Amino acid sequence: MGIVTAQSLVATGLLMYPRFKAGEFGGDFLLGSTAGLPSLEAAPQSNPLGKFWLINTDEGPRALYMVCTHLGCLFKWVDANKRFECPCHGSKFTREGDWIEGPAPRSLDQFVVEVTQDGSVVASTQSADGGIQAPGAPAEGTEIVVKTGSRIQGPAHS
Repeated sequence: MGIVTAQSLVATGLLMYPRFKAGEFGGDFLLGSTAGLPSLEAAPQSNPLGKFWLINTDEGPRALYMVCTHLGCLFKWVDANKRFECPCHGSKFTREGDWIEGPAPRSLDQFVVEVTQDGSVVASTQSADGGIQAPGAPAEGTEIVVKTGSRIQGPAHS
């Protein structure tokens, strides 16, 4: 009885423990060198497997979670308006994910972006007072990793 109980506990533990592979939502997305980042003025790049929009700003790269903070609809980039718009209830967000208008209670959530060099993290997205701080403009010879298992909640608007 003890052996069967132990096996059941181990099997249950293995099933409940999340195991995400690289390149799979919930895991890490290695985007490669900084040369692969979009230009500072470019429209956001969609990554449907990772469920994020990649943008590059003066403060560094950002990975915006593709789910609206209102009721979980998938918002889209509207190039004509140069902003994100949620088709469900009309929330609107800037290219950087800041709330403009609509029923969404806060700005867009973001995934942690790490800048690595030789396997070591040299900069990372951080939660800051009243916002989210990008990891900084990456230097040559560094690589970008988006950690879709680490989400930072967007700040509430006033």
